[in-house]
Amino acid sequence: MTVDPTRWSIATRLFALLVVFVVAVTLLATAWTIRSARDDADRSAARACLALATSIADNPYVVDALGTSDPSARLQPYAVALMSDTSTDFVTIMRPDRTRLTHPDPDEIGRPFVGTIAPALRGKSFTETYAGTLGPSVRAVVPIEGDGEVVALVSAGVTVDTITQSVGERLPLVFAAAGATVVLGGVVSWLLSRYLRRVTWGRGPEELARMFAYYEGVLHSVREGLVLVDDRGRLTLYNDQAAELLDLPPGGIAAPVPLTDLQLPDSLRELLASGRRASDEVHVTDDRVLVVNQEVTEPTEGPTHPTPWTGRGGATPSGGAAPVTGTARPRSRRTLGTVTTLRDHTELTHLTGEVETMRTLSDALRSQTHEFSNRLHTIVSLIELGRGDEALRFAADELDLGQRLADRVVASIDEPTLAALLLGKAAQARERSIDLRVDVEPDLGTIDVEPGDLVTILGNLVDNAFDAVAPTLDAPAPSPDPTGRPARPPRVEVTVARVEGGVQLDVEDDGPGLDDVELAFRRGFSTKPTSAGGRGIGLALVRQAVGRVGGRLDVATGPDGTTFSVLLSDRRPDDVDTAARRRGGVRS
Repeated sequence: MTVDPTRWSIATRLFALLVVFVVAVTLLATAWTIRSARDDADRSAARACLALATSIADNPYVVDALGTSDPSARLQPYAVALMSDTSTDFVTIMRPDRTRLTHPDPDEIGRPFVGTIAPALRGKSFTETYAGTLGPSVRAVVPIEGDGEVVALVSAGVTVDTITQSVGERLPLVFAAAGATVVLGGVVSWLLSRYLRRVTWGRGPEELARMFAYYEGVLHSVREGLVLVDDRGRLTLYNDQAAELLDLPPGGIAAPVPLTDLQLPDSLRELLASGRRASDEVHVTDDRVLVVNQEVTEPTEGPTHPTPWTGRGGATPSGGAAPVTGTARPRSRRTLGTVTTLRDHTELTHLTGEVETMRTLSDALRSQTHEFSNRLHTIVSLIELGRGDEALRFAADELDLGQRLADRVVASIDEPTLAALLLGKAAQARERSIDLRVDVEPDLGTIDVEPGDLVTILGNLVDNAFDAVAPTLDAPAPSPDPTGRPARPPRVEVTVARVEGGVQLDVEDDGPGLDDVELAFRRGFSTKPTSAGGRGIGLALVRQAVGRVGGRLDVATGPDGTTFSVLLSDRRPDDVDTAARRRGGVRS
C-alpha cells in the first residue's frame, strides 16, 4: 500500500524529519571522526618514525659500524632490536646508492631500497607514504653524516595495515557513540512529536491551514460578537462585530491585552474576568443593550474519536433506538479561558419598551372597560330606583375626574406618546390602588427628545416607583388610625416642568428607598426573581437613554422614599459632548 506523506500529521512529519536528520548527521560525524582518526594516526606514525630514524642517524654506534668491512653483521641485530622495542615495521639502513644494510627480511639485504631518497642525499630529513616491499607504509628517511658528508641513509616506517589496525581498535567506541546519538535523537524526536500530536490533535499542516481559514471566515462572518479571554484575564481575540459593540480597536490586537486596560462596563468586565459560565445575561453599555453568553473553554487530551451516542429522545421516527455516531474528547481540569458571545438587543429592547407601553395602554383600557361597566350598572340601577338626580351626579363626578387628568395632560404635552403613557400609567395606578399624582406644567410645549427615549426614561422610572411601593400593598394591614380615618394608600408623584435649560422630569415615591444607588445603576443586569420588583435593567436603560440625549440624572433617596430627577436639555444630542453623554450625568 502506498503511503501518502501529505496525509501525515505535523507530529509524524517532524518525527520522520528529525530521525532522518539525526541519522544523517551521525553518519557524517562518524565518517569525519574515522577520517580524522586515520589522519591523526598517520601523522603520529610519521612523527614517531622520524624521531626513531633521527636517533639512529645520530648514534655513534651506527657511524662506527658503517666503517667496518661487514656493516650488516653489526647493524642487522641492532635494527631488529629497535623494531621490536618501538613496534616499528621496518628499520632500513642503506648506503647512498640504495643498497640495504638492514631489513626485516634478511633476504632483502643487499638489494636496492624502494622509495624516495633524493631529499635525504641533500641532507634533508623527510617523511612520506610509499608502497615498498612490505606494502604501503608511512616512513621517514634521515641522512647519516660523517665528516660533513652523507655516508648512509636510515629509513624507519610503519605499514598502512598496522595503522589501520590501530584505528580499527577505536571504531567500536566511535560506533557506540554514534548509535547512542541516534537512539537519543530518536527518543527526543519521539517526545517532541508526541507533544505536537497532543497540541495539534494529530492534524497535518494542510488540515490546520484549512481549519484556520474556515475559523477565520466564521469569526468575521457571524452577526454576533465573539470575544476570547485566556485564563490570565487577557483579551486574546475578538471579531468585527465585537469590536463594534464594545468600541474595541478594529482589526484585532497583536498581543493579549489585560481586561483592566480596556474601556468596558464594570459588569461586563467583571463577567469576563470571573471566568464563570453565563447564559443570556443582559448587560448595558453606554449606548447598547447586550445579551451575553459565556462558556468555559477546556482543552482536550487528543484528537476526536467516534463514539456512539443517541440523538434527542434516543429513538428513531419509527420508535426504535437510534445510535448516532458522534465525537467525544476527554476533558482536562485545566481551562484555557472563556468564549463569550454578544448579541445586540438595543433595537429589540426599544421595541419591547414600545410594546410594553402598548400593553400598559391596553391593560388600562381593559381596566377602564371593567370600571365603566360597573359604573354603568350603578347608574342604571339608580335610574331604576327612581333616583335620577343621584345617577346624573354620580356620572358627572366620575367623568369630570378622569376628564380633568386627560385634558391637563393632553393640553400640556405636545407629544402624544408621552401623554398616552401618563394616562395609561394613571389607569394602571388606579388598578393597583396606588395614588398616582401627575403634575404637568401648562403650556409645556415640545420636548426636544425622541419619543422612544422619553418612553424609556419616564416609563421605566414610573414602573420602578410602582414596584418600590408595591411591597407596601402586600404588607399586613396597618393599625386603624385613632381618629378613624382610613390608611393612606402608597403614593407616586410625577412632575413634568420646564426649567432653565430644558425640561425636568421628577418621579417620587414613598417606598423604602434604595440601599445602594451606585449598585442599582452599575450592575446593568437583573438578578432578582421574576416576581420581584425591578431595579435591574430598567434603571440601566434609563441611565443609557439619559446619557444618549445628553441629559442629567439625579437621585435622592432615604427611608421615606426615592426621587429620580431627569433634566432633558433643549440642545440637540449632536451638540452635546460625547464624553458627557457617555457618563450620563448620574448623581446621587
